[in-house]
Amino acid sequence: MAYQGIADFRSDTVTRPTEEMKRAMFEAELGDDVLGDDPTVIRLEELAAQKLGKEAALFVPSGTMGNTIAMKLAVGEGKGVIMEEKCHIFMFEAGNVAHIAGSLPRPLPSRRGEIPLETIEANIFTHLKDHIPETRAITLENTHNVWGGAVLSQAYIQGVAELAGRHRLHMHLDGARVFNAAVAQGIDVKDIARYFDTVMFCLSKGLSAPIGSMLVGNKEFIKEARLTRKSLGGGMRQVGILAAAGIVAIEKMTDRLKEDHLRARRLADGVASINGIEVNPAEVETNMVKIKVTTMDADTFLARLDEKKIWALPLNRDTIRFVTHKDIDDPDIDRAIVAIAQVMK
Repeated sequence: MAYQGIADFRSDTVTRPTEEMKRAMFEAELGDDVLGDDPTVIRLEELAAQKLGKEAALFVPSGTMGNTIAMKLAVGEGKGVIMEEKCHIFMFEAGNVAHIAGSLPRPLPSRRGEIPLETIEANIFTHLKDHIPETRAITLENTHNVWGGAVLSQAYIQGVAELAGRHRLHMHLDGARVFNAAVAQGIDVKDIARYFDTVMFCLSKGLSAPIGSMLVGNKEFIKEARLTRKSLGGGMRQVGILAAAGIVAIEKMTDRLKEDHLRARRLADGVASINGIEVNPAEVETNMVKIKVTTMDADTFLARLDEKKIWALPLNRDTIRFVTHKDIDDPDIDRAIVAIAQVMK
């Protein structure tokens, strides 16, 4: 399914809208969302809230904005939020947790995204408030990007939620790919979301919508989030043209994610025995494959793959991330395996 002959494994954000999405966008009933009367946006927000078992939802342009709004409201200026040291909010969102939310991130080490509970508890500060920013929230990421699409276990999430409850902390989920996590575990996404006060999830990654993310929570929180979205420049007018694609994404594109997971595992299995490649197929739980190259740097490796019209993303000087999605099919996986073998000869 290579687009213009290129098998693009850089991210699941490169997905193009389906024909059904394009039709829905063309036919969308529109209003003015800033004035609160775009019927297609209203339908999307109601659908997103229902899908995750929450009271309300807000359509935002990006996951970064959704997470920033959550941090600004749940944590606030001069207060602390516990997060995993390699999480997206900390590493890849332009420092918004500090720059815009004015909050102090407390990044902690983990094993594949799961911070030990005792480490979390040791870093919850509620005393000496004149000196140490008070901890207000815990945020988790599921699936975890830098850990190669790792899925947080339900038992772990429950443990963190119980800890947060004891300390009256807000629980936020950066669930950009939370539907991947649900599909990988064979559970309803509500079973994950129920442990969190707020959840952000992306429509524009594996669900293939062209733009947009959702922030879900209780009605009062989302009411405040709508005002905060406006202050950040996220108020959009006839945005039902985009919301229409989001509706199709939620209704039609979640179950097929298991195909991406199977292809990612097949890619990992296919390159695991190639000399100069290090990959652990057992760690491929969803749609990401992290490959370490031991005989050349990542830029050289990717330049040689580019000659064979295979694209991927470097994570550092020797590690490359391959992401499967709806626009990657079985022939693309076969091409990638062959190309990697040829490059490594």
